[in-house]
Amino acid sequence: MIQTINSVFKAQQAHKYTLRNSNATQRINKLSALKSSIEKYEKDIYTALQNDLRKSEFESAVTEVIFIYSEIDFAIKNLSNWMKPQKVGKTITGLMATNRIYYEPKGLCLIISPWNYPFQLMMAPLVSAIAAGNCAILKPSELSSETSSIICRIIDDCFTEEEVCCFEGDAALSTILLNLPFDHIFFTGSTAIGKVVMEAAAKNLSSVTLELGGKSPTIIDDTADLEQAAAKIAWGKLTNAGQTCIAPDYILIPADRQDSFVEHYKNAVTRMFFLTDGALDLSSYAKIINKKHFERIEGLIEDALSKGASIPFGGKKNPSTQTIYPAVLTGLSEESEIMKEEIFGPVLPIITYQTTQEAIDLVNKMSKPLALYIFSKNKKNIHQIIKNTSAGGTCVNDVLIHISNPKLPFGGVNASGMGSCHGQFGFKTFSHERAVVFQSSLDMSKLIYPPYEKKGWVLKWLRKLM
Repeated sequence: MIQTINSVFKAQQAHKYTLRNSNATQRINKLSALKSSIEKYEKDIYTALQNDLRKSEFESAVTEVIFIYSEIDFAIKNLSNWMKPQKVGKTITGLMATNRIYYEPKGLCLIISPWNYPFQLMMAPLVSAIAAGNCAILKPSELSSETSSIICRIIDDCFTEEEVCCFEGDAALSTILLNLPFDHIFFTGSTAIGKVVMEAAAKNLSSVTLELGGKSPTIIDDTADLEQAAAKIAWGKLTNAGQTCIAPDYILIPADRQDSFVEHYKNAVTRMFFLTDGALDLSSYAKIINKKHFERIEGLIEDALSKGASIPFGGKKNPSTQTIYPAVLTGLSEESEIMKEEIFGPVLPIITYQTTQEAIDLVNKMSKPLALYIFSKNKKNIHQIIKNTSAGGTCVNDVLIHISNPKLPFGGVNASGMGSCHGQFGFKTFSHERAVVFQSSLDMSKLIYPPYEKKGWVLKWLRKLM
């Protein structure tokens, strides 16, 4: 395996200089070929996601496949403009100069993707890497092995190894790859592993993009429509059984609205995910990825209950099908582990507050989240929360949908990530913005050359102009 990896790495190192000179038409053709290959294997993708995560075909289409078709189409439509050198303004020392920003490929990139949205979270950065003119080595998650296998088949179908190559394997493979001097590393996964990736990248001074996670709060104020909020939160929380990096992680709500919200949430969850006979509809509700994660979530619930929390709704578990039913936790202690780590499961803790500032303070006590959600009709409250908190992205009166707009950057801050992706932001992530100045023969730079005697007037003149 090491010999094969080194051989591919060496081939891509050589080929990246050819790709550097590729034009928009050539890159668009590659993106079109990728889309055609995905279309060819679309049914196989749905089967793989069903087997890995018990995702329904509809959910897989919306959150994984159609999402990537949209990303590809947006890149194809806009790539020619993205690649054009950008004009910028002049300075006093270059009044006659021409200034441009050129977008050049980073070169040879490593993309490591997770298991929760295994197709989308590999293909989205790959689309950006191709659009920017890079070579890439891909390492999908071994936990979603069937989807990983399909990803590698798609790549083999439309790329040569010297341009894009996919390797399947566990953490040992990641360690081998991270020791190589990539020009850029794009990692999606947990904050803990993100630190490992960044440490490894530092040894080779590889630039990194980290798409991580964290505890994404949802603040509901006393003006919010609870029925509407509950329905949106239920969808956002329980899509993929809560195994979503931007899922609403916990709720902050005025104490006198908690019971009403729980009732609306229960009704929304029942309507969306339960059959008429009261049984959970497993055809539309994903499973927990494996036994380890099942037991981790189970442990978080048990720890919260042992510290005084209660479950007003849900809480049933079925180890044989790796299913944790939708659940709500109230009366939580600050010492509960579920309030210290990202849940990544279908359990919704609810914390009550008295004032908007108290809710803000609770959010700011934790690491900066990947997403923050606000449900309110009060513009003053909305802007107060946005202004006084930090998050990778925010939705007001909705959840998740900001990730679907390729005109918006998607990414975290500090513990929830570094850098951004999607659309032009992804193109720039995989590009180096190179400053280029074309100096005119009529320039004023010599005014600041030595000798400096009798040039005090130049400093006075510069101070007035700058």
